Amino acid sequence: MVETHDKPDSQELRERVRPEHLDFLAEHARLLLACGAKLTDDGSGASGGLYLLDVDTREEAEAFIAADPFSRAGLFSRVEVTRWRKAYLDGRCHLDEPTP
Repeated sequence: MVETHDKPDSQELRERVRPEHLDFLAEHARLLLACGAKLTDDGSGASGGLYLLDVDTREEAEAFIAADPFSRAGLFSRVEVTRWRKAYLDGRCHLDEPTP
């Protein structure tokens, strides 16, 4: 799981780089279990994102987020990478599956 936090007052940068970011996500869709922006309560703006990646190592997750155009453009003030157990996904239990 990768959680990103945008730098303050960076909405213009986010909007400018967003098309390239979306192309990047489409190109790497095979790695994405889910992802999306963290929105303000009224939905009017974003302040970072959350990525659930299907990768085996922290290094793969770090390389993925480092290659994201948002990251390359300097949008993020902080990035957190946390190992995540896929317990339920799409209404299906994955707890009995072997873990890497």
